[in-house]
Amino acid sequence: MNKSPRIEGSITYKRGSRRSDFLFRISLKAVIFNERGEVLVVKERDRDWWDLPGGGMDHGETVKEALARELHEEVLLTGDFTYRSILVEDPKLLHSLNFYQVRIIYVIIPENLTFEVGEDGDELQFINPEIFKSSDRMTEQKIFEYCELAKK
Repeated sequence: MNKSPRIEGSITYKRGSRRSDFLFRISLKAVIFNERGEVLVVKERDRDWWDLPGGGMDHGETVKEALARELHEEVLLTGDFTYRSILVEDPKLLHSLNFYQVRIIYVIIPENLTFEVGEDGDELQFINPEIFKSSDRMTEQKIFEYCELAKK
């Protein structure tokens, strides 16, 4: 995939070696269930909470390209998959990074359910989403909410 030239007037911030110039960030998150109804969750490096796999969409990517890249980076997803959106959240200001983010949640149905920790991950598991319902962490509570939406 070819990278486009820098977008004039876009927001930039330093985060490793990744491209990060954008007017706002689109974050894609993946709800992936196994045959027991457990959801695939990851702990990224330097984090002590669970989250759905996913991340930021790069300029010029399609939704499927962005999901495929992020899922490969975090859980080494191989093979094809289908997807459908279940929620588009309102834009939120990320104060620490000083830009707005829109999060879009997708249900992913992969060809295979074989996953391994990728370069951006530290740990992954399939977990019953019910345990996140009463978590102290908002990110984990959202996992439960997204899983409930995915079942509809």
